Amino acid sequence: MNKALLLVDIQNDYFPGGKMELSGMAQAAENARDLLNEFRNRQYPVYHIRHISLNKGATFFLPDTVGAQIHETVRPNPGETVIEKHFPNSFRDTSLLDLLKEEKTGELFICGAMSHMCIDATTRAAFDFGFKCAVVEDACATRSLLYRGQEISAQSVHAAFMSALSSVYAKGLSAMEAISAMETSSLG
Repeated sequence: MNKALLLVDIQNDYFPGGKMELSGMAQAAENARDLLNEFRNRQYPVYHIRHISLNKGATFFLPDTVGAQIHETVRPNPGETVIEKHFPNSFRDTSLLDLLKEEKTGELFICGAMSHMCIDATTRAAFDFGFKCAVVEDACATRSLLYRGQEISAQSVHAAFMSALSSVYAKGLSAMEAISAMETSSLG
């Protein structure tokens, strides 16, 4: 079964100094880079997903800004596919599904940001489209959230979403486990 890597929104605004800094983004990007290098070495398809905010009042990932650029840690090589999106779900109003079908992809390794938003939305959609998915948990990042006056730590947000996704929608794997899983025939 063909495998592909989705690198979702690993963009400058999520890193220290960016307009929406996430907890642990630099380490998550390094783990994503390790996975990316393994996919490149095996010549498996790689898809860089880049969010551009078009909503009025958006404060980050604004068009034509440094913050919206893909971070240097996982910068696309010439010939690698970059898909621009405007919604949390990487499949919505993009060519991603068609490209994956053309490659006869059956398994997706998903990483990036934010765990509670675009990773969640993309993974659930991929599952609904029939893909077997792995979410590379240590190559994803998020931030603390405020709900009804209670602050939920980034670590708790991340753990809750990884737990929810791994219950039905995907296997939760570390980058090292994901690389090992590439040796097998299926995420099964």
